[in-house]
Amino acid sequence: MKPTLRSLISKRVHFIGIGGAGMSGLARISLSHEIVVSGSDAKDSSVVKALQALGATISTSHDAHNVDGADLVVYSTAISTNNPELKRAKELGLVTLTRAAALSILMSESKSIAVAGTHGKTTTSSMMAVALQSCGADPSFAIGGTITASGSNAHRGTGEIFVAEADESDGSFIEYHPFAAIITNIEHDHVDFFATLQDVAQAFVDFAATIKNDGFLTYCADDEGTKALAATITSCALVSYGTGAECDLHLDSIELEAMGSRARAIWRGKVVGFIELQVPGHHNLLNAAAVLATGLNLGFGAAELLTGLATFRGTGRRFEIKGTVHGVRVIDDYGHHPTEIDVTLQAARRFAGDGRLIVIFQPHRYSRTQAFYKEFARVLDLADRTIVLEVYAASEKPIPGVTSRLITDAMNHGEYIPNFIEVTDSVIDNAQPQDVIITLGAGDVSSLAPIIVDGLSRRFG
Repeated sequence: MKPTLRSLISKRVHFIGIGGAGMSGLARISLSHEIVVSGSDAKDSSVVKALQALGATISTSHDAHNVDGADLVVYSTAISTNNPELKRAKELGLVTLTRAAALSILMSESKSIAVAGTHGKTTTSSMMAVALQSCGADPSFAIGGTITASGSNAHRGTGEIFVAEADESDGSFIEYHPFAAIITNIEHDHVDFFATLQDVAQAFVDFAATIKNDGFLTYCADDEGTKALAATITSCALVSYGTGAECDLHLDSIELEAMGSRARAIWRGKVVGFIELQVPGHHNLLNAAAVLATGLNLGFGAAELLTGLATFRGTGRRFEIKGTVHGVRVIDDYGHHPTEIDVTLQAARRFAGDGRLIVIFQPHRYSRTQAFYKEFARVLDLADRTIVLEVYAASEKPIPGVTSRLITDAMNHGEYIPNFIEVTDSVIDNAQPQDVIITLGAGDVSSLAPIIVDGLSRRFG
């Protein structure tokens, strides 16, 4: 039987992989509830140090005895069943919960908003938290990325609302049972878990069915996947957003700029103001529209919501500017699906202006590379120069014949360079003023951005 939030106060909860983006947020909120937190991670990090400063006991290695004395063990689905701590927990008969199940407990006493979708979850949930803060609502939130303004990915607020990023990658988001949900889009991804687009669509059908009957679903009517899903929903109210005049929240007068975007917002036939963002791209205007529509349907004021959206400065690894040296701009981005890369590079092209767009891309997972290598090749050719690193395996075993060369062989001008040092040296030596260099992917490619900034600083003095 799943514990309640109140039953966990003063009990010890152990988090396997506590340094991860999602797990660290749960640990932070658990500490605020006076739950005793312990955990383990494969390496030390600033996230681990921050949790230790808040009172968590953390080991930087996975050892079976780390779980001894724990009352509950939480693990992410990325953790192997052979993990010694997870095996030990089972031997001791401890209650073990997935990250999603643990988050559902932390959300259980709040009015929850779960933000789901193949793309845009982190940005949209971050925008939602910032917009509600602007309304004075002080929401709790647990997000898979760091909100730039606050420097945090999780917070226990004093208000009744809890905003949670709902990850569909393993189907576990059916645990949340939210009052309201946002679905930004539905595409085929996580091919290691979902064999077909129909499997992905069914997962979102199952998720939508968990929304409380007196709650509502906010969906993007510009996306065929979410539009088809909405047509099947009868268990809760529906709120639509998009560029079509039939939407509850309709955007028009759209303006896309190098590092921002703007659109007029019309709520059920009435102009309520302009969305003005400090982050680029049409996709981010749609993310903001999801937030505005949800907030208005909850009864918050348009002016306050729009003010909050105008202050939003992004999240970590989402078109994050890491530095500018001698006119060369270095950006890091998490994009790892062809659709995400497409919109990111379109925004980067506007940002580059007359400069060149140089991309360093690291494919994430062999299964995704195998499924989408042609699509990756097409969108990466949008850049003036694209260097492709070797596949970042994550938890997968190699698939025979699947390497990054599948992508570069299908490109017009792709370069396959697996050596990190060779890549950074080449980019630093050849950079010109006004160039935009973007490190792209969900693996450790992000580690190259600060190296490039440092190298450019040395080169240009």
